[in-house]
Amino acid sequence: MRYDIAIIGTGPAGLSAALTAKKRNKSFILIGSRHLSVKVEKAHLIQNYLGLPSVSGEELKKAFLAHLDAEQIAITENRVSQVFAMGDYYALQLGEDIVEATAIILATGVVTGKTFPGEDALLGRGVSYCATCDATLYRGKDTAVIGYSAKEEEEAAFLAEIAGSVVYYPMYKEEPALPENVKVLREKPVSFAKDGRKVVLTTDAGEAVYDGVFVLRDAISPGTLVPGLETEGAHVPVDRRMATNLPGCFAAGDLTGLPYQYAKAAGEGNVAALSAVSYIDQLKKA
Repeated sequence: MRYDIAIIGTGPAGLSAALTAKKRNKSFILIGSRHLSVKVEKAHLIQNYLGLPSVSGEELKKAFLAHLDAEQIAITENRVSQVFAMGDYYALQLGEDIVEATAIILATGVVTGKTFPGEDALLGRGVSYCATCDATLYRGKDTAVIGYSAKEEEEAAFLAEIAGSVVYYPMYKEEPALPENVKVLREKPVSFAKDGRKVVLTTDAGEAVYDGVFVLRDAISPGTLVPGLETEGAHVPVDRRMATNLPGCFAAGDLTGLPYQYAKAAGEGNVAALSAVSYIDQLKKA
């Protein structure tokens, strides 16, 4: 399906962009979590959000959800593993599905975790960010999953139904709840390397060789998510229209840099959506 705008992220920037897109009568898909932003949810007290003095993060989250429900804006809870620029539109890989959009708005927040040495070079060559997408490529083969939260266990369990073997490396303290045929190793991944068609995963306990390794994080760095996107460290440079270096690609919120403020993020989301609307209208005229 082709949308006018795809919005990635459900923090203040993404939600603000969705509300503006709705008011401007554009078709859009809002991709993220129904829990919205962990940063908002866990905030103890917010004292500089206009009109809501001394509001807690939980209260602000409830207000955001109520606004979405009032506008009948749905959240698509899925992982975007890759975004491809296709000329006059973008293709987004969501699990096994491909969604198309004329413009995209990145509101993913700041990805603080760094990739492992060798990870970027092996992406698509033995390293994947989506088990649901690529599991069939490893039917009957030896695989590993590096999971950064308990919610990744579902993908690991799915992979275990197809792959010959699955080793799970939990990057969190809780004990994983996985099928018996999934081996859990409490080792810290260090780096990736290629050995013929195999992937060598080095951990703090030694080396292991797999046909494929799935790295399942809550978020993917913007440059990896959107090939060709200009980045500055963890941030994406934008102009006053929130436009990136890629036509039809806009960014908003913490992703664009300091200050990390909810009010700033909401304002940038509004600007990004208005700019996306203008971009789409110009394309239609052309």
